[in-house]
Amino acid sequence: MHLPLSGARERQIHPARYEIIVCSPPGSRTNYRCRASSARMGVRPYPVLRRFRSQTMQSFSASPMYLLTSLVKNRRLMFDLARRDAVGRYKGSALGIFWSMLTPLLMLSVYTFVFSGVFKSRWGNQSTPGSHGEFAIVLFAGMLTFNIFSECVNRAPSIVLANTNFVKKIVFPLEILPCVTLLSALFHAFVSVTILLVAEFLIQGHIPATALLLPVVLVPLCLLILGISWLLSATGVYLRDIGQTIGIFVTALMFLSPIFFPASSLPANFQRFIYWNPLTFPIEQSRNVLIWGKPIDWSIWTIYLAIGLIASWIGFAWFQKTRKGFADVI
Repeated sequence: MHLPLSGARERQIHPARYEIIVCSPPGSRTNYRCRASSARMGVRPYPVLRRFRSQTMQSFSASPMYLLTSLVKNRRLMFDLARRDAVGRYKGSALGIFWSMLTPLLMLSVYTFVFSGVFKSRWGNQSTPGSHGEFAIVLFAGMLTFNIFSECVNRAPSIVLANTNFVKKIVFPLEILPCVTLLSALFHAFVSVTILLVAEFLIQGHIPATALLLPVVLVPLCLLILGISWLLSATGVYLRDIGQTIGIFVTALMFLSPIFFPASSLPANFQRFIYWNPLTFPIEQSRNVLIWGKPIDWSIWTIYLAIGLIASWIGFAWFQKTRKGFADVI
């Protein structure tokens, strides 16, 4: 069955050999085209249709080059969504976005009061032994690094389920959703780091120049977070229970990480096990560059970077492999 078309339009459609072509009336603002052609005929879809096809009809590449191209192409969209996510969580509150600054400030105040005023705690045998307040900023530095991980991983299992309109109705680069969550978490981490540096200057009287290396320290951690987030977000679509159990895992990981204690304070038999914790290196290196002015351990950083790259690729490959069934399951 063929509908009569103008000569120009017919010459454009004819090479593709569509069986059914429906065009809007002349002068209409809409110009929807649909066709029914057998897949076994090997007919390539019309370019307009290819752009707006359902997610279930596409095959998604898992190559690193495809990922890099997608991230670069959709960078503005990622930043816009991250800004909306960061601001949206405070929507309707009296203080609004100022809560992003007030929350870490209150946390630091509580840490300082509890560990300096109540427990009179000190941080192991580290380089500045005289200040009780140092324990608070050391603990806070570990917590802000951990919070980047926990915020992204806790939200990962439901990140696709929370954006079903992106899956069903339009073609959307779903692979950027974990990146949006990570950018939002990094924004809050930036606010926390700013408050930490101000408190450090007030307590210790100086800020080490190595604090500028913090973004470098966090690069492997961010890659690891993306890999885990892609893995969990895809799995969470098919296995909803994972969202209920991941919080327990993250909480256990917090107490198994050197946040409340230095790794060097553990017995020698246990120290080697704690370094298998993926959060040990970024937490300790963050403290080194932010507080104690020590350089990055580049040998371990390189190993951790390789692990992060492998983890991110595995997670992305799993996400792309399972992505075709999202619209059918949701």
